[in-house]
Amino acid sequence: MSETMLLVRDAEVYDPAPIGRRDLLLAGGRIVAMAPRITPGTAWPLRVIEAQGRLAVPGLVDSLVHVSGGGGEGGFATRTPALDARDAVASGVTTYIGALGTDEVTRGHGDLLACCRALGSHGLSAYALTGSYRVPVATITGHVRDDLVLISDVIGVGEIAIADHRGSQPGVEELARIGADARVGGMLAGKAGTVLVHVGDAEEGLALLHAVSDRFPLPASQWHPTHLNRNARLLEQAPDWIARGGSVDLTTSTSVALLQAGEVAAADALARLLRAGVPASKVSLSSDGQASLPHFDDGGRLLGMEVASVGSLLQTLVQAVRECGLELAAALPSATSAPAGIWGLARKGRLAVGADADLLLLAPGTLDLELVIAAGEVRWGG
Repeated sequence: MSETMLLVRDAEVYDPAPIGRRDLLLAGGRIVAMAPRITPGTAWPLRVIEAQGRLAVPGLVDSLVHVSGGGGEGGFATRTPALDARDAVASGVTTYIGALGTDEVTRGHGDLLACCRALGSHGLSAYALTGSYRVPVATITGHVRDDLVLISDVIGVGEIAIADHRGSQPGVEELARIGADARVGGMLAGKAGTVLVHVGDAEEGLALLHAVSDRFPLPASQWHPTHLNRNARLLEQAPDWIARGGSVDLTTSTSVALLQAGEVAAADALARLLRAGVPASKVSLSSDGQASLPHFDDGGRLLGMEVASVGSLLQTLVQAVRECGLELAAALPSATSAPAGIWGLARKGRLAVGADADLLLLAPGTLDLELVIAAGEVRWGG
């Protein structure tokens, strides 16, 4: 970590709520001061960045990235590559939550952890989930609870697949056991222990999660179902699940084929939920980066696929503001403070004294990305 302090001067700060013009002093990977005017002493080397009214927002927190690659639904030739560090740094995402997906046979947790730690060498924060679509859960130590307690990088479980022909079709008791183990492991390790649930396009939707909550004393907040914008029918189930105490995740990567098949663009889905009165703290956005974006026919046969981009997270925020009419302060929590809260990352997703020094400078009006600071150092732009 650099010993040079960084002073970002005269930025329009969103913490993610707008708080006006501020200077931000960064040192030791944290925000150490934030005030209308900061005049530091000369005891330490200091680099000054003149923001000149640019928007300073928290570095984005991406709830689902296949950092070690994904795909494979069309055979070995359709496996997608691992996330390139250059793309990661330039995306505006400074915190990554890495997961396996359909393939835990040729993709392992060892590789997942290695890719997360490689991102860390570039100043980014990257955490891992244990498990995959498959149930019983594939783990590192042999048990969900042990993974959470003994491995610092592991903060939750996922993606566990439900309502999808690629999942293991878990029952209520089986899914409840996963949630219970994640909950206790998280409690013992001081982690959220959240379970990321991949929801497919089967008509049952969130019914299995409701059944677990009906029968067992597990809070709905233990589960974070993702891909809720894959069709309008599933999106309509989001408010009821949130009213029960749960949260939902919207996927920002998409394709023309998926939109034509009925997927709701994430920016539009976010606007619909917020305008319906859903609390912003209960809705996150994620890129599903490096995953395959497969398109299946009604018989489950693969028709085509594309690769998801981590850059879609920031693009969706911009679309939510510029095309869907949301205020930046309304849209921003979904990629900053909301996922940070859901995953128990107390120093992420906000700009405040003591928070991690992860922030972006955006151009007013266009919201173009101009600078990425992670762990208190300029990583892109500038």
